[in-house]
Amino acid sequence: MSIRRILVPTDFSAPSREATEYALQLAKDLGATVLLFHSIQMPVFHVAALGGYVAPPSVFEENAQLGLQLWIDDADYPDLQIERHYEFGHPVTQITRFAEEHEIDLIVMGTHGRGMAAHMLLGSVAERVVRSAPCPVLTLHPGRELAATFDPMAEAVEG
Repeated sequence: MSIRRILVPTDFSAPSREATEYALQLAKDLGATVLLFHSIQMPVFHVAALGGYVAPPSVFEENAQLGLQLWIDDADYPDLQIERHYEFGHPVTQITRFAEEHEIDLIVMGTHGRGMAAHMLLGSVAERVVRSAPCPVLTLHPGRELAATFDPMAEAVEG
């Protein structure tokens, strides 16, 4: 089996950061292409009478583009081919569909390591991707010391 295309779904969290770093090293060792992917999930509803505000899709799209661009500095990986993709929709559906359409050989993704109660209430994107992906999925449990969640907008202001 040859691993030429590695998909790395990211929600810009610390577990996603660890998975990205692992995937980049693996891609470097194998000479594979890394495809970063972010699924934009729009809020389901808002209540205007209560002061609710939902930004237009273009704001979510700009944030995804910026986040993916800042997530990896291509200059740190001059020998790797890195692609960036985003789509609107449910993460599990979009990740598995993208993997199939782009002939992905391996998906590398982090898990949040939530407790059983949170897992039962929220489910696990990683678990559902493992069950439905058209290729092998490598999941990485978070380490003990994780950085804060990545905020592409704050990063753009500071950088």
